Amino acid sequence: MIIQAKPRLNEILKMRNMTQRELEALSGVPQGSISRFDTRKNHDTNHLFSIAYALSLNIEDLFEIVKHPDDA
Repeated sequence: MIIQAKPRLNEILKMRNMTQRELEALSGVPQGSISRFDTRKNHDTNHLFSIAYALSLNIEDLFEIVKHPDDA
């Protein structure tokens, strides 16, 4: 089985009616990094913890976990 973690920060911000600038102020993560969060495959560990803490979430909540059958 192959597991893919799809970032969902923009979805979370929309659900909370929160802007990227507001999250920047709460988390200390630059707005530019926040704006690219959902398109990146690799994330800075400090950013993950800072964003999750600012939103009162677990890091896993920032991602949608998608399971695919192993083709091998």
